[in-house]
Order: sequence, then C-alpha cells, then structure tokens
Amino acid sequence: MTSRERIALILQHKEVDRVPIHDSPWGTTVARWRKEGLPEDQSPASYFGFEFRGFGGNNSLQMPTKVIEETEEYVIATTSDGATRRNWKGSTTTPELIDFAITTREIWEEHKPRMAMNESRVDWENQQKANHTAREAGYFCTLNFAPGFTKVCDMVGPERTLIAMIEDPDWVKDMFMTDARVCVAIAEEMMGRGMQFDAGWVFDDLGFKHKSFFSPALYRELLMPAHKLICDCFKSRGIPMILHTCGYSMELVPALIEAGFNCLQPLEVKAGNDLLALKKKYGDILSFMGSIDVRAMASSDPDDIVREISTKIPIAKQGGGYIYHSDHSVPDNVSFEQYCRVIELVHEYGTY
Repeated sequence: MTSRERIALILQHKEVDRVPIHDSPWGTTVARWRKEGLPEDQSPASYFGFEFRGFGGNNSLQMPTKVIEETEEYVIATTSDGATRRNWKGSTTTPELIDFAITTREIWEEHKPRMAMNESRVDWENQQKANHTAREAGYFCTLNFAPGFTKVCDMVGPERTLIAMIEDPDWVKDMFMTDARVCVAIAEEMMGRGMQFDAGWVFDDLGFKHKSFFSPALYRELLMPAHKLICDCFKSRGIPMILHTCGYSMELVPALIEAGFNCLQPLEVKAGNDLLALKKKYGDILSFMGSIDVRAMASSDPDDIVREISTKIPIAKQGGGYIYHSDHSVPDNVSFEQYCRVIELVHEYGTY
C-alpha cells in the first residue's frame, strides 16, 4: 500500500494496515540527530518514513526584501509582506516582529494590487518536477498555503489585526478575502497545468493556551468566508482539506467543519486540546492528525511516551480518521534515540 492510498483511505474513515506517519522536526533538532545517529545521506522524512510531500506558491504582497542588520546572533530583514523581523541564528524560534509597512487601510489599498495572480508566484519548473517525482513514488501530495489570520497578523501586526477585527472589520475581511482569492488562483493554475494533489492544506494559527484568539461568531463573520473559498476550490474537485492551527482550537471546531475542513492538525496538548474528546464527538465527520505531546517525547522517564501513545492512538485510530504527528513540531530537546522510540511505538500501537 502506498502512502497516498493509506492516507486517502484513513481520511475516508476506513481502517487500513496502520496509521499514517508524518512529522515536523526543527532544523536544530535535525542537527542534533545528525550527531546522534541520523545518517548524513538521509533526511528525517526518508529515515522515519514520513508520508506527506508538500507544494505551494507565493501568496505574499511580493514586496522587495532586504537585510537590515546581521550579527553572529541574528538577522533583521524585511519580508515580502513588508514586515521587519528578527530571526535568531542557531536556534529555532518564532521570529520577533519589529515593524510593519502596512499599518492603515489606506496603505493596504495602495498595495492591494500586488495581490494579483502572476507567473512568478510559482517556481513552475521545480514544483512540477518535484510533484511528478512524489506522485510516482506514491507519496501523499498536498498543496499548502498560509493565508488568513496568521498571514494578516504577520503583515500588519497581531495587535493591529485584533483591534481592527472589532473597530474596522470590513478592512480585515477584505485582507482575508484578497489573500484567499490569490491562493485559489494559484491552486487553480497549478492544477490546471497538470500538477496533482491529494489534499489542500491551510496553515493558519487561531489560538493560544485554552482559548482561541477570537470567538466562533467572529470567526464565522470575518475569517470563515476566506477559509471556505479555499476549501471550496479543492472540494469541488473531490479533494479533502487539512487545517493546521496552532494553539487551542476546540471551541472553533463546529465552524471549521462548516468552512469545509476534513482534518485538523496538530492539536497541541499543551494548549488544552483533547484528541479523545474530539474523536468521540466529531470522529464520524472529522479526521485528526497529531496530539502526541512532545513533552512526553523529551521526558527522562521512558514510561511517559509509552503512556502518551498507548492511551491515544488505539482509540484515535478506531474507524480510521487518525494520522500520527507530534502535537506541533519536534523540538531539539528530543534526542534521536527518543524519537526512534516514538516511531517504534507508533508502529506498535498504530497497526490495525
């Protein structure tokens, strides 16, 4: 059974040979694993058998980028959405947001024409070649976009976005929808030129610890139309939709279903998400990917990760609808030996 066949059936809530496997180790984690036994000629994806291969286009404002300052510790640079960020060298962290070019609705309107579809939004030669290779190898291919709330926060600033959602909701909705329309245009052009995808994958962080950033009502009013526009593009072709959302998402789940998402990932445990409660309530219509606590992976007590996997995967996999993934990404306090044990346990408890 190929990865594509396995994951497609799991997303249809069918039991197959075993749960699919995918994950996202940090760059610093991979560097550590190289020192601890990960072969130099293999990526974590090939070594551990990760089953997804992702593709995408550029849905930014396509503004010029430049390095403002570089030291031994960090790089400060502008992004293609006009933000100024500090990225730290030698560690995997969330970038520090320093400044923004888009600070008012008037400035947004000035730059909005940049969001039109154009040929440069996709690296056509490399994307088409890689898609063909991945399809031939039987991987599950996804078309990935990072639109919506997270994108707008990165473009205009989180505080400005959240305030505007109350004080100037039409502006925020216009940014969400403009972004979604260019994502749809990219997707239609990529598929129109023969690239094949097994799912669409939206990356949009909607929560923090134990709460979402905004109410379900505000999600439905402002952001859901943009998410639905993207979902409809794929679902009209019979292609399922995955949502990656960091933080707490449980109170948004009914609205996320309405938007058209079929699978939620990564279901952060430390943010308060409860995989088994979600499986019990929504397991007949939603699939789930993740929710294996990385704190248990890194624990000095080996029983912690056994307990984490043995109490979740046997229940989550029932009737299909579950894909293994960490509850966010694998940090560099997880050793190579510990992660090898994780995958061993996933095979043990994830086999049907």
